[in-house]
Amino acid sequence: MDILADDRTKQLKAFDDTKAGVKGLVDAAAGGVVDIPNIFIRPPDEVAEDLEVSKTSLQVPVIDLHGVGDKGSSKRHNIINEIKHASERWGFFQVVNHGIPTKVLEDMLKGVRGFHEQDVEFKKDYYSRDPERMVKFHTNYDLYLSRAANWRDTLEIDMMNNYHLDPKDLPSICRYKSLKTILLVKITYSKLGVILTSITNYDLINSLNIWCDLV
Repeated sequence: MDILADDRTKQLKAFDDTKAGVKGLVDAAAGGVVDIPNIFIRPPDEVAEDLEVSKTSLQVPVIDLHGVGDKGSSKRHNIINEIKHASERWGFFQVVNHGIPTKVLEDMLKGVRGFHEQDVEFKKDYYSRDPERMVKFHTNYDLYLSRAANWRDTLEIDMMNNYHLDPKDLPSICRYKSLKTILLVKITYSKLGVILTSITNYDLINSLNIWCDLV
């Protein structure tokens, strides 16, 4: 068993050291047949479990933020209760009417997609698992912990510990679009942060983490 674990660790490190992510595998396959590493093969019982879950009618909570800024209003009170309920029962939720224009979000997605489509040598400069680095590119944040690797690459903008982002740290291909989105997200999140802080008693006002995945 230890031999198998050691072999898996070597496979994980070999894949991680390429700094090419799963997009690198896709690009390699474009030139012909490529072997998919065993680390991506999921156990049959896990796949079967996911298939069962997919048959359920679970719906992620959707919270309408219209009126969240009206302090003392019944609408704000209801929104706070919805957020509290979703946080306790689900741990996450989707927000609508958040004030961020669809065009801005679409531009952000285009910019991030453009980053993921860049040559691997360009992306290698951003590849990191350093928790202190604010802007980083990586594949599978839980690569060394999960039972099987996911088909996912991520451009992460981490402002959990530092809210002051240097624009030069962002990839040039998506710098302007990212900054515009981050500004609007920060405005929206500042409203949510006050509510979440009051609910959890943790300072969540100045914590923000944006994950831009390619799946």
